[in-house]
Amino acid sequence: MDDLRFYLSLFLRRLPYFLVVATIVSTISITVAVSLPPAYVSQMRLVVESPQIPEDLAASTVRTPALEQLQIIEQRLLTRANLLDLARRLQVLPNIDEMNPDEIVRAMRSRTIIETSSARSPAKMMFVSFEAPEAHKAAEVLNEYLTTILEADAEFRRGRASDTLEFFSQQVARVGDELSEASAKIIALKQENSDALPESLDFRLEKRSELQERVIQTERDISRLRGQRARLLEIYETTGRTDRLLPQEPPSLAEQQLSQAETELAQALLVFSEQNPKVKLLRGKVEVMKAEVAGEQAVVSPSDDDQPNDPQRNLINAQLDEIDAEIEQTEIQVAALQSEIAALTDSIERTPEVAAQLSALERAYELLVTQYTIAEEQVSRAQTGDLIESRSRGQRIAVIEQPNLPNAPSKPNRILIAGGGSILGLLAGLGLVVLLELLKATTIRRPEDLVARFDIVPFTTVPYILTRRQLILQRGIKASLILTILIGIPAMIYAVHVYYLPIDLLAEKLMNRLGVRW
Repeated sequence: MDDLRFYLSLFLRRLPYFLVVATIVSTISITVAVSLPPAYVSQMRLVVESPQIPEDLAASTVRTPALEQLQIIEQRLLTRANLLDLARRLQVLPNIDEMNPDEIVRAMRSRTIIETSSARSPAKMMFVSFEAPEAHKAAEVLNEYLTTILEADAEFRRGRASDTLEFFSQQVARVGDELSEASAKIIALKQENSDALPESLDFRLEKRSELQERVIQTERDISRLRGQRARLLEIYETTGRTDRLLPQEPPSLAEQQLSQAETELAQALLVFSEQNPKVKLLRGKVEVMKAEVAGEQAVVSPSDDDQPNDPQRNLINAQLDEIDAEIEQTEIQVAALQSEIAALTDSIERTPEVAAQLSALERAYELLVTQYTIAEEQVSRAQTGDLIESRSRGQRIAVIEQPNLPNAPSKPNRILIAGGGSILGLLAGLGLVVLLELLKATTIRRPEDLVARFDIVPFTTVPYILTRRQLILQRGIKASLILTILIGIPAMIYAVHVYYLPIDLLAEKLMNRLGVRW
């Protein structure tokens, strides 16, 4: 009981400090609770709907996850330009003309609350609310938010679908141009080397073999004509007549060897080229045999002056001229055939190089064809996706709960603010008293302190006795201090409210500057 009286006396001694703190905190909290302007909160709920057309039938090209889409929309909604335009156009904030842009943006963001459902939730939802001093302004701002969200969502999805379609269309055009260039290169190469294309190689090889056989046969004809001419001269010189020319004598040994050598040469040319050593050897042998046959057939014709009027001579000359003309014509044919064979040989030798170039161009062309086919398929899918987004049949943000017009203010909770502030003031004052006593814990105030401090037991203790005048003065000072605290602090707050700025506007301005809400 004595301890309780002792502590009570200590508390009464520190009562002014307690009252100062408790009164200030309580007065401010009560004043704030009474003066704070009402706040109306409008709310709406949005949800990300799945595509209306099954993706296995026709898929949209915009594959943004629902949660990411909501985050993108949130960032676009809270952009500085959008908030400034909305706040100034609707005059959302009090005294907005006196606020700088940074304060406006902070105030708008602090009044806007956006919450999204968790990633584990099957339905991706967004909750948006806005706080304003007036109910209709809260609803107006939230309606503007809703319009901005829906327009941003539609613009975002249509823009992505359109960009995708444009990209793949450009891809098709680019690959198409490259395909045309590759086709033009193939055509130009084929036109420049039309005589050396690989698809006609077999034909040219066969044709060269045929021409080589014709050359051999023609050379045989030339040898036969020369032999016929020599025999004709031989008969004429022997008999002086030409009637024995009809029966043909068998070829000589040299002519038979020449024919055999020409046959072997023709067979070798079917297998080997002109540069082959065996072909060169056979061709040299043929030339030697031709020279030998020509030497055997070389016979000097009798002079025309000896028998100027001999009919047989005239006849033999006519026949010889005819044979010479035929030999000359046949030799021209041989030269033409050999020229054609040389051209074919050149084209055949160029064919591998042309085939390699053509193969490289055709591989590049086939690759471009594959790319073009893929690009066309992608364009087709992009067109389908663009059509889906233009008709709003893909994933989209839909409204579940429209912005409401608040019937009553949602904030502040005046009882909670006033009561909580008063309790906080009492606790703060009591804490100050306890702190002051702890700082003077070594001071001796009662006999128990003497025993605890000096370990002695006093016979008696005499307290400090105040005179009547001192007691009245002490009590007067305490009463004056208490009255000053109880009257002065509210009076000061009232003066600020009346002569400087209303407390509600002051609190609103302070919260707007700090970007916080109660």
